[in-house]
Amino acid sequence: MKKFLVTGCNGQLGRAINQEYAGEAVEFINTDVAGDGVTPLDITDVEAVLALVEQTKPDVIINCAAHTNVDACEQQWDLAYQINAIGPRNLSIAADKVGAKLIHVSTDYVFPGTSPKPLTEFDEVGPISAYGKTKWEGENFVKEFSSRHFILRTAWLYGDGKNFVKTMLKLSETHDVITVVSDQFGSPTSAVELAKMIHFLEPTENYGTYHATCEGQCSWADFAVEIFKKAGKDTKVQYVTTEEYNSPAKRPAYSVLDNYMLRLVAKDAFRMADWKDALDVYMKEMQNDKIGG
Repeated sequence: MKKFLVTGCNGQLGRAINQEYAGEAVEFINTDVAGDGVTPLDITDVEAVLALVEQTKPDVIINCAAHTNVDACEQQWDLAYQINAIGPRNLSIAADKVGAKLIHVSTDYVFPGTSPKPLTEFDEVGPISAYGKTKWEGENFVKEFSSRHFILRTAWLYGDGKNFVKTMLKLSETHDVITVVSDQFGSPTSAVELAKMIHFLEPTENYGTYHATCEGQCSWADFAVEIFKKAGKDTKVQYVTTEEYNSPAKRPAYSVLDNYMLRLVAKDAFRMADWKDALDVYMKEMQNDKIGG
């Protein structure tokens, strides 16, 4: 039986991965900083990481842990660097000690956002925020210390947990008009779809860096419009610029990722769903859960 060690298991992707492998002959060692029924693990503590990995000897380590609050990272550089860079370094060192594969989740925010077209894995990075910079350092550590790694850059992730979709729906209950940024473009990505991609790559030896987003692109404002449309809400979206919104952290204006490596490796065997189709599935499941509950 294969053994998986998952960090950040209480997050959206951690939950989706557990669900994706449900019913398969896989033993999960689910870890997080805290939580009922999970193994506590602070990935910033190299001794703790080494001890757990050497004790459990997983075949695969999947790192879903990250400091993802983009604005907070600007004020919490040390914490962001510890979690987003040192954590992956520690997991990489431990993975190599026991011969485990490492699957590390990164972000579109490693790019500056100045590209006129979708970005491949071979385009030049240039993060403009503390979040993006620390995630890029995390990638570098993984490449340096793990000999069997997959780095998956994803974007605008939503799943079982706090996310943009749920925030918009919650706001729509008390607002007739919601202000959303219209000049930042990316690819909304379902955690379920990302878990499927991990499942596809994990058994292979096709190591390297991959872009892992749902197909297609939109602005945050367009994303909100689509959410309200699918939910049957009358809430209006007021389009504003990034400058008008005035967030503490800089964000890439255009960080649409091209899943180029996946197309080369998978050919016709696997591809990520279109973002609108994946959103449709997610919202229908949300509605069913609501009715069922």
